[in-house]
Order: sequence, then structure tokens, then C-alpha cells
Amino acid sequence: MRRLLIGRLSSLHHRAFSKLAESEALSEKSSTIVPIMPPFDYSPPPYDGPPAAEIIRKRSEFLSPALFHFYKKPLNVVAGKMQYLFDENGRRYLDAFAGIATVCCGHCHPEIIDAIINQTKKLQHSTVVYLNHAIADFAEALASKMPGDLKVVFFTNSGTEANELAMLIARLYTGCQDIVSLRNAYHGNAAGTMGATAQSNYKFNVVQSGVHHALNPDQYRGVFGSDGEKYAKDVQEIIDFGTSGHVAGFISEAIQGVGGILELAPGYLPAVYKIIKKAGGLCIADEVQSGFARTGSHFWGFEAHGVVPDIVTMAKGIGNGIPIGAIVTTPEIAQALTRRNYFNTFGGNPVCTAGAHAVLKVLEKEKLQENALIVGSYLKDRLKVLQEKHEIIGDVRGRGLMLGVELVTDRKLKTPAIVEILHAMEEMKEIGVLVGKGGFYGNVFRITPPLCFTKDDADFLVDAMDLAMSKL
Repeated sequence: MRRLLIGRLSSLHHRAFSKLAESEALSEKSSTIVPIMPPFDYSPPPYDGPPAAEIIRKRSEFLSPALFHFYKKPLNVVAGKMQYLFDENGRRYLDAFAGIATVCCGHCHPEIIDAIINQTKKLQHSTVVYLNHAIADFAEALASKMPGDLKVVFFTNSGTEANELAMLIARLYTGCQDIVSLRNAYHGNAAGTMGATAQSNYKFNVVQSGVHHALNPDQYRGVFGSDGEKYAKDVQEIIDFGTSGHVAGFISEAIQGVGGILELAPGYLPAVYKIIKKAGGLCIADEVQSGFARTGSHFWGFEAHGVVPDIVTMAKGIGNGIPIGAIVTTPEIAQALTRRNYFNTFGGNPVCTAGAHAVLKVLEKEKLQENALIVGSYLKDRLKVLQEKHEIIGDVRGRGLMLGVELVTDRKLKTPAIVEILHAMEEMKEIGVLVGKGGFYGNVFRITPPLCFTKDDADFLVDAMDLAMSKL
């Protein structure tokens, strides 16, 4: 049920602002209709750091020019608590992006913070050449969440590293070099993963060899709609005409994150996995964004497709913001790495693994997978209703709390609304909602909030989007 407020921000009280920011808002007069942010019983300590303008100056002088930011006036985020972020003035924002689908349990979750602090007091780092129970305990817990014979873990620092390692193992194990990936995929920005990534926006003009990009089973823009088996035939043709007939493996996300929250067409993965196995290859599931309960219906995205991969890669949600990634594979396949020395200095760091183990416990204790399913389904239904109201919304898709809203200027032609989404994001930020964007054309809202998101949060998000759409 929509809850709207007449008079711009004048009655938000402590729900959206600290006392300081509230007093500033009360001085503004406007007739704009603004949705009410859900109440939240927390205020961060006063911020005494440098202002946004000073940070921008330092970024421009000392940080890489490759870095970019959202919004015309970049947001200086100084504090976070659960599903909310706070700026330098104490204003509260609903975080519907979660650091790019990373903060799964919520910002500064007390049990995760305690685990990190307690381990840090004992030992920050030792490397895996010595024994430490933190890495072994978490590996055991992580393996218990995997199907089949997937129970050997190797820790990395990021999703890019995890995917690089998975592709290396596939090549070593099979003795082949050819990897099949999907068009529109994103798997990282290092040497091998940039080759597997299939969006020109993320590919530098450097040597990228040994990867073939198959037709994307895109249910919205794809030539075969939702018929996954028809798309799978392209993989067979790639093997027949572009390789020796044998491949190292196939890598894919179950839901493409950077690609615009695209869920692969039904029937696609079972058909492709069968084709790849016949060609002697391994199947790699990239769960960097869709893993760790985010899809709600399952703990891992690939489970919704009824398949069991040979290698699973993960990062982001595994650490709730801690830099940690991992691959999980079978004992037999894991032996491929023993042919030479393979080492990762920080992979399995005791602080990171202790924190990640706490993440796993919180997910289970607070039933966040169940919440992702319930709240995510509710949110998707509300977004579908919004689609009926606003012609600019071409598609609503995804699963659980990994949802996408694609904006188009023409529904029939599916013309990407590239400029319009930027305006909408600015409007939503002013209301107090932060969302991401993605897709090849950059015209898709990426809604990937912390899994502690509530139905009230969902209502506020949709009402904010509704208002933003009405202004386009």
C-alpha cells in the first residue's frame, strides 16, 4: 500500500535524517510528494572527517583516473548499519545495491564485526604454510553447503582471482585450452577473465585468447526467447567448428549481474552441461553475485537450473564486504593444482575466513535466504505492477533479492533508455534510495540489497522509483 507524504521531507523526522540534517530539511519549502522512509532506530556518531569536496580533490590527484562514481554530486558515505547508509551530514539512505551485491547480511552486522575483531586480536596473518583453525573451520562449513562431491576449497582474494583459478584448473585437468563463455558475461578484469568477459566496455585491447563466446540465452532480447535448448545448440556448433572437438570448460553465471540481472533461459544449463561433458570439458558456475542465498529459492544460483557444476567460484557475499573469494571443486579435479607449486599469500587469511565463517552462521541463524525469497518475491510483484503504470519500464526480472528493471524508450523496439536511467537514479538518491545500474547499454536498475531487506523497505524503494519515473 502506497504511503506518500505531502511537503518535501518536512515530516520525515528521525526516519531519514539526523537532527542536524533534519533542521536543514525543515527550512526547505516545496510541494513535491515524497515517500516515507521506514523508521530505523539508529543514528551514527557525528562525522568529523573531511567533506566530500576535499575527498574529490584527493581522488582526482592521488587515485587512478579509471575510478568513477555515481551521481552528479558524489555521495560521501561515512557510516552504515544493516540495510542503510549514512552520508557526512547524517542523512540516511536505503542501500538497494549493497556494494554491488556484496553486503549480504547488512552493514556492520555485530556478530560479523565481533568475529573479525576477536580474530584480529589473536592473529592477523600467518599464511597457509602454518596451521590455523580459522581457514579449516570455514572450509568445512562452506563445503557442507555444496552438492555432490564438491568439497575441496581454495581461497582467493576476489571473484576475479577465483575465476582465473577455475579456468586454470579446467585447462590443467583436461589438457585443453578452449573455454566457452557467454556473450554479455562478466567474469573479471585480469588476463584470463577479461577473455571470458564478453562486453566491450570491460575489455581492453590486449591479447585475450582461448575463449569462445556463445549466444546469450537472454529471455528479453534473445532470438529464441525463453527456449534454453535452442540457445544451447550454439555451444555445440562452437565446439564443432571452432575447436578440436574437445574443450577445457564452460563458465557462466546463473544470473548475469553486470550484464543486467539476466537469468539464463530455462533448460539452457542442463543442455549445455551435457554438451560440454561430452566434449571432455568441465562446467564452472560463477556464483560471485548470485551465490550465498541471494536468489532466495536456493543457496546457489545454479541450483535453480537443476545442475551440479565441476567447479564453483564465489566472492562478494561470502565475506559481507571482507576481501575474500573461493573456488570449490572435487578432490579429483583439485589434484590438477599439485603438478606445480600454486600459492596465494592472502588467500585464507585468518581474519577474512573467521569473518566469512560468521557470515555463513548469520545467514542460517537469521534465515536470510528465506527472507530473500519472501521479500524479493513481494518486491518483484510490486515492480511488475509499476511496469504496468510506466511505459518506460520494459522488463522486470531476476530472483529473490537479485532483481533487474530495464528501462526502454520504446517497448516494441526495446530501445535502451540510457539518459533516462541517470535522471531516475538522481531522483531516487534525492528521495533517499540508492540503486545500481548495469546491462550492456547501462539502462538496467540493479537491485541487490542486503538480505535483511524488509517489505517496508521494498515499498519505499518502489514508491521512490514510481516518483522518479513520473518525472521522466
